[in-house]
Amino acid sequence: MQITRAGEYGVLGLLHLARHGADRMVMIDEVSREEKISRSFLAKIFQSLAKAGLIRSYRGAGGGFALLRRPEEITVLEVIEAIEGKIALQRCLQEVPNCEHMTGCVLCGLFEQAQDRVKEVFASTSLADLLKPEAGVGPAHRRALSFRSARVTNPALPLKS
Repeated sequence: MQITRAGEYGVLGLLHLARHGADRMVMIDEVSREEKISRSFLAKIFQSLAKAGLIRSYRGAGGGFALLRRPEEITVLEVIEAIEGKIALQRCLQEVPNCEHMTGCVLCGLFEQAQDRVKEVFASTSLADLLKPEAGVGPAHRRALSFRSARVTNPALPLKS
């Protein structure tokens, strides 16, 4: 399973709205420009988020988008599933399973455990959590940051690790 760019951009778009406060409208052009997301692609993503009841669109000259709930009340799981659909790591875990090994497959149980853990992480992470300064500094992010800073002090390092 890979979260698509639409899912990623959905979270980034809502984080942008959250930075402005739950009750403030933000123009889609601003979100598109500042988050470096195509306006038309973002508009489609925001349609899905509005349909899911996470944001509201306001038409007209002073229109834009605003969160319908506080950032603390919106989970990453809600955002991703509003755009991507229900998370299913494997076809046997889809809403309508499509697997010829459904009866007695040892992998189904393993996939289900992994899926439950992924969903648990996303469900326990709110937009407000992602706005905290320490958010986004996981092991992979730290490695990339340390490699970039090492390369600045030693330009002889290769561009890719």
